[in-house]
Amino acid sequence: MSDQVKHRIARLVGELNEHSYRYYVLGAPAVSDEEFDRLMGELEELESGHPDLVPPDSPTRRVGSDLSGTFPAVRHDVPMLSLDNTYSEADLIEFDARLRRELPGEDLVYLAELKVDGVALSLTYENGLLVRGVTRGDGLQGEEITPNVRTIRSIPLRLREPVERCEVRGEVYLTRENFEAINREREEREEPLFANPRNTAAGSLKIQDPRLVADRNLSFFAHGLLTAEPQHDRHSESLDRLEKLGFSVNSERRCCNSTDDIVAYWRMWDGDRESLSYDIDGIVVKLDALAQQARLGATAKSPRWAFAFKFSAERVRTRLSKISLQVGRTGVVTPVAELEPVLLAGSTVSRATLHNAEELERKDIRQGDTVVLEKGGDVIPKVVSVVESERPADARTFDFPETCPVCDANLVKDESEVAIRCVNSGCAAQLKGRIRHFASRTAMDIEGLGHALVDQFVEKELIRDAGDLYSLDVEKVAELERMAETSARNLMNGLERSKARPFHNVLFALGIRHVGATVARTLADHFGSIDRLREASAEEIEAIHEIGGAIAESVHAFLKDENNAAVIDKLKKAGLTLKGEKQSDAGPGPLDGKTVVVTGSLTRWGRQQAQDAVRAAGGKPTSSVSKKTDLVVAGENAGSKLEKARELEIEILDEDGFARLIGVA
Repeated sequence: MSDQVKHRIARLVGELNEHSYRYYVLGAPAVSDEEFDRLMGELEELESGHPDLVPPDSPTRRVGSDLSGTFPAVRHDVPMLSLDNTYSEADLIEFDARLRRELPGEDLVYLAELKVDGVALSLTYENGLLVRGVTRGDGLQGEEITPNVRTIRSIPLRLREPVERCEVRGEVYLTRENFEAINREREEREEPLFANPRNTAAGSLKIQDPRLVADRNLSFFAHGLLTAEPQHDRHSESLDRLEKLGFSVNSERRCCNSTDDIVAYWRMWDGDRESLSYDIDGIVVKLDALAQQARLGATAKSPRWAFAFKFSAERVRTRLSKISLQVGRTGVVTPVAELEPVLLAGSTVSRATLHNAEELERKDIRQGDTVVLEKGGDVIPKVVSVVESERPADARTFDFPETCPVCDANLVKDESEVAIRCVNSGCAAQLKGRIRHFASRTAMDIEGLGHALVDQFVEKELIRDAGDLYSLDVEKVAELERMAETSARNLMNGLERSKARPFHNVLFALGIRHVGATVARTLADHFGSIDRLREASAEEIEAIHEIGGAIAESVHAFLKDENNAAVIDKLKKAGLTLKGEKQSDAGPGPLDGKTVVVTGSLTRWGRQQAQDAVRAAGGKPTSSVSKKTDLVVAGENAGSKLEKARELEIEILDEDGFARLIGVA
């Protein structure tokens, strides 16, 4: 029995950590919140009964993280805890009963608020001025994104009433109208559409250029006020105070004296949430009296006086007409459900992912079945189950073919990923995917190279790899459907501009398996050039901090492949940047070999631009000050890092001094 429990715990930990990675890092959730919470509940129950079997990487030991490593880390003065949540009225009644047992004889008044489906944010004000904006991160520390926060117009830069120091917590969100406007623009540019407002808001806050963040028109609701000395007796009073300070506070809140009141409020908004201009996924219930909150305290993960009462994901039924196959850029072949169109969570759905062959077999999904759909995380249409009672006599099981549906090459099962893969790297579907990735904004950012044009290039055999893009000519491109000389020249100009993209962007654009944008930068910074990286052994690559064995083997194998080597040679001949700035012939820079921390707000650079300037001058930018730091560049509101630099007697330059040092003053 113990072995069975241990195996199940390990399986749940693996699944939940993967779902957390997809949600917080990739921004592409594969399951609904309800399914995630169900798995988490099962894990918590198993671990509670078998504490000796709790693994060190269990997601029950931490709060989910959105740390990317791109922005400087800041420790929260008071942890930003997550909320326990439920979809059950019975759990609500038990929550109320527990509080009444722990606060015997006391009147309990709850404040119910809408749970806005957004991104948690902490704002620090000193002498009435906004000095810092920090993401929730892992709950203990987040990332400072102050320049981006300043672009959100519903966040006051100066409070309307004097406060010496306070912290305001709330939710950044994107209205449905603004979300749809963003996607309309992306569709016109033939760029992939964003999945939902919440993920778009989260991604927007991590953009390096505040001007682009401003274009997203993000909004903010304040829901928490922290001061050195509490100035109110009730949470509801602190919300009123936030409004007076100049914050937008959600007006749809209600004081409730009983669980019946809470349930009535929850049911009302479950049926009326589409009337709002923004997304909500439930309500938040808090004890209103701050003294009662303080006496109850919190666990390591959640406050004991609050919880989220969430809405179940919307589900609909429809008929699965057939199962088709989709081939991705890495060769993974994914089954896709072709459905009779049905309206689900505000959009018409006609296709849904089926993930892999094991999913088909486990759920016994057949062509012709009536299936139940939901959107995983309210994003990705997903087949939840089959209505077996409505299965027609002619329903057909789906057997994976032995050859690729696009190129007829052999398919092989990749046991390490529970995936079936096409082995032909020249497969047209893979090539299209690789070119789209190569041209994407975070890679080569080739303006004018949309999906439809990529399809024509590949289908007409004008290109066989990314290197061929730079051999295209205006005449051939202008002859294509929906093209003309002007649009063809615009594409040529976009290709020419892409040649100036830094080495780490080119490395990411190559589409090496397991190599994301951060890993690509790490490799580029360490090796300095594609030639040096090609010479490196897998062991040498793995020795780099934060580069694991799987990544090292993937990079080494990719660069040793003859076809990939030929593509790199084409890119080199075309004049793309295949070495870092430190590899130039200009000699050592003014920061050569120095470790530099940039802190505070700069006027002429954003955070990423300043770090790129450090790299260009030969230095290594880092986010934390230590004895190994050689220089600190301090802008406005530099805070604790500046103080630590002074304590350690590290050289400090202001923005003008830094500009003079690197020769751009």
